[in-house]
This record gives sequence, structure tokens and C-alpha cells, in this order.
Amino acid sequence: MNAEKVATQVNGSESMVKNGNPTTRKILHANDEVTPDCDAVSDVIGNGSPDGTSGEADNRDVASGVGESMRKPASMLDDKLRKRVRKLSRSNSKDGLLGVAGTPNFVAPHRKWKNSRRSRNIYGRGLPKKGGAGGKGVWGKPGTEEVYDELDEDPNDPNFDIDAYNSMHNVELKEIVPQLTEQEIVKKMESIILEYYEHGDTHEVADAFEDLLTLEMKPLVTKTVVGIAFDHKQSQRELTSVLISDLYGRIVTREDICAGFDLLLANLPDIMLDTPDAPHLLGNFIARAVADDCIPPKYAYESEREDLDVHARGALVRATTLLSMHDSWGHLDNVWGVGGALRPVQTITSQMSMLLQEYLLSRDVDEAQRSIKELEVPHFHHELIYEAIIMTLEALNESTEAAICDLFRTLDSTCIVTPEQTEQGFRRVYDDMADIVLDIPLAYSILDRFIQRCERAGSFLSETLIKDIPMRGRKRFVSEGDGGLIKQGYFHRDF
Repeated sequence: MNAEKVATQVNGSESMVKNGNPTTRKILHANDEVTPDCDAVSDVIGNGSPDGTSGEADNRDVASGVGESMRKPASMLDDKLRKRVRKLSRSNSKDGLLGVAGTPNFVAPHRKWKNSRRSRNIYGRGLPKKGGAGGKGVWGKPGTEEVYDELDEDPNDPNFDIDAYNSMHNVELKEIVPQLTEQEIVKKMESIILEYYEHGDTHEVADAFEDLLTLEMKPLVTKTVVGIAFDHKQSQRELTSVLISDLYGRIVTREDICAGFDLLLANLPDIMLDTPDAPHLLGNFIARAVADDCIPPKYAYESEREDLDVHARGALVRATTLLSMHDSWGHLDNVWGVGGALRPVQTITSQMSMLLQEYLLSRDVDEAQRSIKELEVPHFHHELIYEAIIMTLEALNESTEAAICDLFRTLDSTCIVTPEQTEQGFRRVYDDMADIVLDIPLAYSILDRFIQRCERAGSFLSETLIKDIPMRGRKRFVSEGDGGLIKQGYFHRDF
């Protein structure tokens, strides 16, 4: 390709431009720096014809341009060239000096650095980035690992390991369901039963047990649910009896339930360490299971078995007694009573009245506490306080006042009745004193004496409650408040 070569003598007086000559003659001093004219090179490249030759008109323009530049002072031309070369070298590749058109190192001046796909650091080779698909210490493009997994090893490879190959390809995978131990099953069942006490859905419990239990673990159902019910209240025990009845025929059989009760009878001495009345409760569960047709009646009448101890025989005797009380077993549906909030208010009130009357006859504080707990109505204890105060006002004797005061003090110290419930019961009496005094004329004086007794017995009554005690109003006499003067208006008559 014919190209125009320009050689300029920076400090000399001669400049030559030759067309079509593949070489360029340069007349330079020994200490001069080779700084090619970038503008001239660009003009030569831009004015070249498509076929690689240059026209005579273009050559004359270049020659004239060079001639004009030579008319300038040498110092100005030197500074101008140096600045252009420095600017061009900074904006292009750092691999070497700027080349000529057609050489591998040539970079066009109009290329901007921001459009370059070369590496930005000094260690790159100037190649386009791989986009994270390769490099040292990387895994390659996502998805390439599947290709490597599909590749089979070559048996002809000298490094081929026949033992490793056989161990990888002669493996058969089978699903193994781990067998839970008895302790793990009991722990899972406890969480299920405690959750059942909250929602009361027997179908959900049956679904959970069906996935959890194996055939030989079925007797643990009765043992676990009854053992948990020993530590709960009457309402939870009622739910437990209902659960056993609903699980019968779906999860457990008659033999499984009997086997579970046998385990409980055998462990009854250990259970009594935490629940002293366990034989009594277990007898109730057995009688209820017989009434629900879950176990045969003959199971309860086998109290003379040789493998039973004294406590186990007592539990079966309790079940036999309950089954023999009436001709029918319908009364066993309420062997645990009715849950606290499920009972009508009148029923709870009558039970509290009977409880207080029994306490006044026996003066057994422990039995009264147990009966109050079995009611399971802590939100309704203010009714108990109200009924006890009314009985005190109706008794008209100090022995009843002392007994009720001792009961209030015990209930407060054991936290069976909260101070809020106690105060609410007293204030209900304060509000109804206007009606109570119609039936009990001495109600105000008896109430005042009873509150003073309670204040001396302990600090279970607040000072505000004691100060707010109602006083009976009396008729105001004429002589009070007017200095003994007789008002004339009362005796004024018109004659």
C-alpha cells in the first residue's frame, strides 16, 4: 500500500515530503526526540483512497500544510508536538509507542477510553472481560457443572480407578424411615396433648397420632394422655376421656386401651409421688372408659388379680363402685363435672353456696380450698366473697364471722382468690346495703364489726376499702346544726 511518509527536521532547516516512497528520510540531530506529527499522520490516513493509493491533489494539500507549519518558529512547533504526543499517549494503550496505520499497535485518536472493553487494571492483557465465566480459582459459568457430571470416566485412562468407579455406580438408594424411641414418642405426644387442651379438636390429634405411632406403640396412647391429665384440672380430664373415646376404633383398639391402663396400674406407686390421689382419678378414668364402651366391664371387676398391688386394687374398686351406683351409666358422663365457663351462672352460684355451708359445718379450710379450685372459675370468685359476706350478715353470730374471716385470710395467703376479686365482692355488698338492710336491720353494724375483725386478722383488705365502708344514715334532728334555735317557720300559723 502506498502511503505518504512525513519527516520533519525539528531543529534543522530542511524538510522533505516524498510520495509513494515506502521509506522516509529523516534528518535529525543525535539528541533530538522522535516525535511524529500526529495531525499529519491522521491527515494521511483520512485522505487515503479506498484502494490504498493517494491522489496528487491530496499530496499537494499535505505538502502545502507541512510548508505552512515550517514557517512557524521551531520552539513553538516543538512544544506543540510534545503536548500532542503526550496527550495521545495518555489516552491510548500502554503497551508501547503509537504505531502507524496498518500496524497491530495502532489506535485511532478518535477512540474514547470509556468505550474500550479492555481491562482497567495494569495487569490485564487488553482482552475483553469474560463476564465471570472463567479464570483462576472459579467454578465457571452457572450450569457447566451439569456437563461435567454427565461425563463418564474413560476405562482406558491410565489413572482410571476401577474400585472408585464401581463404588459410585453400584450404589442403590433406598428410603429408610428412622424408628423413634419410646422417650421421643412420649415427648412428641405430650406436645400434641397440651395443644389439644387449647383447641379441643380430637380429629387433629388423631391425624397426628396416625403419622407418629407404630403398631407396638399404641398402648402408650392411653398411658400418656391419662398421665398428663393427672397434673391438670377437671376440665382437661374431661377432654382426656373424650379423646380416648374418639380415638377408639381409629387409632387404638380395645386391647390397646386395656394395655395402657395395665401400664398405669403397674406404675401407680411412682405416680402417687406427684399425684397422691392418683388411684381415685384412675378409677374415674376406668369407669368412664367402660361407660363409653371403650373397654369391657369385666376389666373393672378384676380387682383380685395377683399382679396388682394395694393401690392398683383401690383404683379398680373405685371404678367398680362408680359402675354399681345406678342401674344405668349415664351419670358417669359427668364424672369430671362440667367445665367452669360452660356452666350456667345459677349453677355456679348454687355450688358456691353449698360449698360455704359445708365449710361452716365442718370448718375444714383445706377441703374448702380444694372445692374452690375444682370450680375452675377464677374470674367469678367475687361471687364467692359476696355470698360469704351475706351468710355472715344473716348468721347474726360471731362464730360465723370468725370462720368466714379465717377463710378469707387463707384464700388470700394461698393466692386462690386475688385481691381484685376480694375487693370486687366487698364493693358489691356496699352497693346492695340499701336493699340488704330491709331484710337484715342490723346489717350495717354487723358489717362494720366484720370488717374490723378482718382488719385485725391480716392485711388482705386495702385501706381504701376499709374507709369506704357504708354508714347507715339517720334522721336529722332540729337541734343539730342550728345552735339550738327553734325555727319560727315550723310553728307559724295563720289565725
